[in-house]
Amino acid sequence: MSVIIASFTIIGRTQDGKQFRPSDWADRLCGIMSVFGADRKMKFSPYVRPGSMPGGEKCVMVDVRLYKLEPLAYKFLVNFAKDNELQVAYAEDDPTTGAIN
Repeated sequence: MSVIIASFTIIGRTQDGKQFRPSDWADRLCGIMSVFGADRKMKFSPYVRPGSMPGGEKCVMVDVRLYKLEPLAYKFLVNFAKDNELQVAYAEDDPTTGAIN
């Protein structure tokens, strides 16, 4: 199976419509991709950011540029969504650049 390489959003709702738990899952997931700056504050990656959908559901926005910088991190996020059966929305205006297996 191949995966389309594109920017996407992981939505905090499973394929069967249940809310994903724990409630801070998006911050935790983005936290593993973050760094501490010189000011000793955690900074989220510009390529993996927490957010919320219009209905208030938590989400994680993944930028396609992450794949070019760190393909394994991109694949980890794709597999996280797949393994937890989470809904994924792909950016409509983002041209795909290929596929990964």
